[in-house]
Amino acid sequence: MKAFNAGDDAVLALVDTDRYPIDALETPEGATLLKDCQDSIAEHGWCNLEGFIRPEAIAALREEARALLPTAQTLRVRRTIYQGQVEDGLDQDDLLNREYTHVAQQLADDQIPASTCIKQLYHSPLLTDFVRRVQRKEQLYICADDFQALNVVALNPGGHHAWHYDTTECTVTLLIQSAEQGGDFAFLPNSRTGSSEDKAAVRRLLGGDMSHAQTFARGDGAFTMFRGGYSLHGVTEVEGNRPRISAVLTYDEQPNRVISDDINIRIYGPRVEQIIAQRNQVNQP
Repeated sequence: MKAFNAGDDAVLALVDTDRYPIDALETPEGATLLKDCQDSIAEHGWCNLEGFIRPEAIAALREEARALLPTAQTLRVRRTIYQGQVEDGLDQDDLLNREYTHVAQQLADDQIPASTCIKQLYHSPLLTDFVRRVQRKEQLYICADDFQALNVVALNPGGHHAWHYDTTECTVTLLIQSAEQGGDFAFLPNSRTGSSEDKAAVRRLLGGDMSHAQTFARGDGAFTMFRGGYSLHGVTEVEGNRPRISAVLTYDEQPNRVISDDINIRIYGPRVEQIIAQRNQVNQP
């Protein structure tokens, strides 16, 4: 892996900039890459860049994740597809109102040291600007939330990621280690907008009808930008003997916005609940 020099952007050491010149978007090659990514997001709702991370760098990220994951909690999250609890008064037989279970080893942002390669990549101004420009945003920031900003998630064999919408418009993921089999990313393209939802299509998918869903396999080092706030999505069952490990990079148009305590507690469980309780106690007048 290329060495980090003081003051260098992590992109220069980790990303295959010969193939993906995100450090030179004003050049003809960079402009072509940017347009291709923008067009893919507009047409499909996602953009997938295979081999985004250099082979020697993805090996380093994999070892880094394996070293950290033993400190991660195994989270068993029950939530609706909208990331909340079932509301009283709603039809409990309606698939839209049910809770679905997701089990994973998950490192929250506060558990990932600043010295790690993955954290330095997440804090890269070059990467943030690339993601911003692909999404055609006037401004974009790394997430200010202490827990959700950057996560490393391991789905062990037999595990899957239940159907859900994300709490932000666009989700960015980096696949650090693929499963031997399965573990594919699956989604229902553009199943909702800011004002409406194709509830019939969503109910069909939740009922097991995958005929309108799309899925694609990704290799180690793939970087994916996806409109996760508008397309219901999940990960199919992981098969084989090794976990599927990915990093989730969260960005926001607002520089200091944080996620609600309720959602963070539902996702991260007792550890974060205790942290939030201690903070609230300290902040009491």
